[in-house]
Formats: sequence, C-alpha cells, structure tokens
Amino acid sequence: MSENMNNQKGGISVEREHIFPIIKKWLYSEKEIFIREIVSNACDAVTKLRRLISLGKIKDIEDDFKIFVRVNKEEKTLTVSDNGIGMTLDEVKNYICQIALSGAFDFIKEYEGEDSSKNGIIGHFGLGFYSSFMVSDTVDVITKSYTDAPAVKWVCNEAGEYEIFENYDKTERGTDVVMHITDDEAEFLDEFKLRECLNKYCSFMPVEIYFVNECEEHKCEHDHNGEECDCKHDNTPINDTNPLWQKLPSEATDEEYKDFYKKVFTDFKEPLFHIHINADYPLNFKGILYFPKINHEYDSLEGQVKLYYNQVFVADNIKEVIPEFMLMLKGVLDCPELPLNVSRSYLQNSAYVAKMSAHIVKKVADKLNGMFNTEREKYEGLWNDIKMFIEYGCMRDRKFYDRVKGSLLLGLTDGKYVTLDEYLENAKEKNENTVYYATNMTVQAQYISLFNARKIDVAVLDKVIDTSFMSMLEEDRKIKFVRVDADIEALKGDGESFENEKLAAVFKEVSKNEKLTVKFETLADDSTPALLNISEESRRMEDMMKFYAANGMGGGMDFPVESTLILNTGSKLIKKLADDVDSDKAKIIAHQVYMLALLSQRQLKADELREFLSDSFKLLENNY
Repeated sequence: MSENMNNQKGGISVEREHIFPIIKKWLYSEKEIFIREIVSNACDAVTKLRRLISLGKIKDIEDDFKIFVRVNKEEKTLTVSDNGIGMTLDEVKNYICQIALSGAFDFIKEYEGEDSSKNGIIGHFGLGFYSSFMVSDTVDVITKSYTDAPAVKWVCNEAGEYEIFENYDKTERGTDVVMHITDDEAEFLDEFKLRECLNKYCSFMPVEIYFVNECEEHKCEHDHNGEECDCKHDNTPINDTNPLWQKLPSEATDEEYKDFYKKVFTDFKEPLFHIHINADYPLNFKGILYFPKINHEYDSLEGQVKLYYNQVFVADNIKEVIPEFMLMLKGVLDCPELPLNVSRSYLQNSAYVAKMSAHIVKKVADKLNGMFNTEREKYEGLWNDIKMFIEYGCMRDRKFYDRVKGSLLLGLTDGKYVTLDEYLENAKEKNENTVYYATNMTVQAQYISLFNARKIDVAVLDKVIDTSFMSMLEEDRKIKFVRVDADIEALKGDGESFENEKLAAVFKEVSKNEKLTVKFETLADDSTPALLNISEESRRMEDMMKFYAANGMGGGMDFPVESTLILNTGSKLIKKLADDVDSDKAKIIAHQVYMLALLSQRQLKADELREFLSDSFKLLENNY
C-alpha cells in the first residue's frame, strides 16, 4: 500500500429516519419493559433532586416526592408524572432531542465523581426514554425545572419528528411523560395489565408510586391550584420503597423474611431458611436468598433469583450470577455495580460476575456451617431437604466442598444424624474406614437388623445422586462405602463353618443360575439361614447402566451382576439341609431359602413369585 495515500478520519453518522424504526421495534426484547424505563427515569428525577438537597444546593423543598402512573383508556394515553428535578429548555434539547445522551451520566459526573455505585441513579445509557415509542405513536414531555426556568413541552411522533413549545403553562416542578398508545398496543391501557407490569418491574423502586385509573366521566389532569384530582386511585403506593434486603439482618424478624418470600414468590410453602447478603467491599450488592421446600427429589429444581439494579427489576434469572448448583435457590439480589448492557438483560463483565458468584457460594457455606455449629438440632431437621443440593454442590465446586465438608451429615437408619468423622470414629473397632449404608430400608430390613444387632451404624443413602457423591468421598477421604448386602465380614460369628458341595449344587439348581457363587460361613445371627450378597462394584455398575438407560443412553443393556449366596453354617435349617441333601423335600426347602434371600434384595419377578407361592403352599400342606 502506498505511504503517500491521504488518510481520513471521521465519525459514523446515523440518520434519524433509519434509527427510529429500529428503536421502536428492537430496543428491548419485551415491549412491557418501557414501563420500567419511564418510571425509572421518574425515580432518577427525584433522586437527583434529593441529592442536590442533601448537598445543600437547594433549600426549602419538602421531601414529599411521588410518582403517578395514570391511564386514560378513553383518550388512549398513559402518563407517568414525577415531582423531581425537571428540565430546562436546554436540558430538553440536550437529553431528549439527542439519542443516547444521558442526563444521569452528566449529573453523576458533576455531583458524584467517578464512583456511581451508591448514588441510586438508575439510568446511565440515555436510551430508556425512547422505549416509550415501542408502544406509542406520539409522546409528549411536559417539564418544569426545579429552577425558575419556564416550563417546556416537547412533542415527538414515531418518525422522530419533534416540536418544542416554550413557556408552557405548567407551574409545578417535575415532568409528565404522556404516551399516546397505538391501537396495536392497546393492552397497555388495560388496568390489570398495567398493574401486572408495575408489580413486576417497579415493586421496590425507591420513590412512592401511585396508580391512577382516570374516570371516564372525569378527565384527570394536574390541578393548578394544588387540589387533588377527581380520580379513582389507591391512597397507598403500589411499591415498597424500603425493601427488606435494604435492612440490616439484625433489624429484620423471621416473620418478615417469611412474609417477604410469600409476597415476592407467591409460594404457600415456607422456605427452609434464608441467607441475608450485605456485601460492601470489594463488592457492593445486597440480597436475600432462600432455600425452598422441595417435596420430592424429582420436583422441579428450577429456582428464581430476581435481579435488581438500584431497586429496579432487571431479570427473573441471570444464571451467570448464581452458580449452576444453586439454581434451585429463590431470592432477590440488588447489584448497583452490575455491568449490564443497554437492555439490562445481559451481563458484560465476567470477572465481576465471577467474584459475585464466588461470594454467594461463600455466604451459603457460611450459613450452613453456622447452623451446624449453633443450631445443630434445627440443621439436622432440614438435612433431608437440602442434602441433595449440598451433595451436588460439593461435586460441582471443590471450594464449596472444602468449606462445608465438616458440616455434611449422614442420616442413620435409627433416625440419628452424624458427620462422616463421627461415623468413622464410632467404626474404629468393627469397621474401620468403612461406611455401611442402605438404599432401601424396607427391602434391606433384614440386613439392617443384622448390622444393628452387632451395634454397627448403617447410613441411609437412598437418592440417585448418592452413588456419585460416595465415590467422591471415597477418593477424598480414602475410605469405602459398602452397602449392607454387599459384605458379610462384619456379620461373621466365631463358630466353625463347613463345606458341602452337594448342597451348593442344589442351591445353584433351584436358583436356575449355574454361575451363582455359593459360600459357607458362620454368621453371628444363627436365625438367618442365608444371605445374598452382590458386590459393591457390580451393583454400582448396574445402577449406572440403569441410569444411562433411563436417560436414553446405553440402550438398556443388561450388565452381569456378581452375586454370592452365603449359607449360614450356624443355622439349624442349613445343618438339616446338609444332612438331608438328597431328599426331594430338600430342594423345596432350598428353593424357599433362596427365594427369601432374594426377596431381601429386591422384589420378586412374576414367575419367581408364582414358584415361591406354589412351594409355600406345598410346605403348608405337608406340615398341617
């Protein structure tokens, strides 16, 4: 390329007639967001004036600030009015006539410095006002500055053509934004729809908001004599200007937390517990997170964390803020430093969000540890409801696991709860570094009773996630988890055992499984003639294959299960069978013993149950 070529620089120009249709159609993904933007601007107008008062720039103004949202279905208008800072003619030209020039930005720069995180001003981009054209064909702005400058009226159509009227007849300080709603967007003239949108986006804005449905027979306009308009409207604001998350945790009661949860999420079930976040440095955000009550492990685990920006609703769930394993949480987060784009729907700074997410994880861990250390009885009562989330979190986030591992509990078959360390301490003599567990207390009741008789604790691990969680703990703690039907070492007695190949052959025959392994052992409990063991590794592999099949993977293929039939040589019944192994009756008894052992493992199949019942009836007949 020739070095003698002339270089030229310039700025991209945008023609009004081209950009306005784009704004009207594409500025926000949901048209109803215009309500948030216009009411937010009104809040900013009040916040600016309050700031000037606090700085001593203005005196003799009472702090009686309000915002009115008025709908007139007959005239097809929706008006948002405030008594905030207002605008002069020059400010209207600067901030209304020029797209994306933000009055908030200039105000912050002049009065707040670079740190805007605590000024409470919402709008920074200067585009929010133009969202009004998404639903309007004409928008009027009638404004009077807090100074004595004359009022101004600005009228603009959907093509971006505007007209300014100076010295307009308005005596009260503040701004009215009058939106002339198009026929296509007539739903925004419906009171129910408007209240729904205001409740969604404006429930916690920092200035009192009143909704007015103007009477059809009386046109509700600003009264220049300061008298109230003849309108239908509530005497109470629709919003809470001091939401619970703005309070210090010490200032709020348990009832307030519960009431807030029910109000925000319309959930009749009380949450399990809450976490109040009041982060200051280096992050600046507040919020309340709740662990909801889940009735079943297959219930929907989708939570709902509402994101706010200076008390203005942004989104129901921005998943980047909440770690994946905590998405079942419900709550609110107010993040005045959150790096949002113009639409406030997407995050722009992953580093900040990562720090925020890490802080939330730490607060959840601190809460769990705090309850474990100071309210253990309450914590144990909640464990079954939260264990699935905690286990999943431990597997997804190693730092979270390291923080809470001392507070993880094992529920025992006798209803008690112990930590893993407590279990292992009690197991030193009989089953050192081994945790025995049951997955079904009903099916495995016989095994559980045998372990209890030996005073060996049995944990209950009956959730799908428990298998993966056990594997993680085994690797981290160098221990073994063994299901009660997978090992009989702890159940062996002191007597001498014997071998009988003929009897072993009979049991293989009646089981219809030539690969069945039959062993003779003396058990401590001589009332149990036989136990069926399935190796831990084999059973876990079978469970994994079933899981894959249930999720459309693996085609439901069968996995060979390694099972061992333990014949108790201390049992009188097994001794008699060994002595009478050649009789016809021995096969019937052996079949019954095998079926009873199988029944303690799983539910019998149809043909197995039929044979079991048939043999049972024969034995009853022969012994009557």
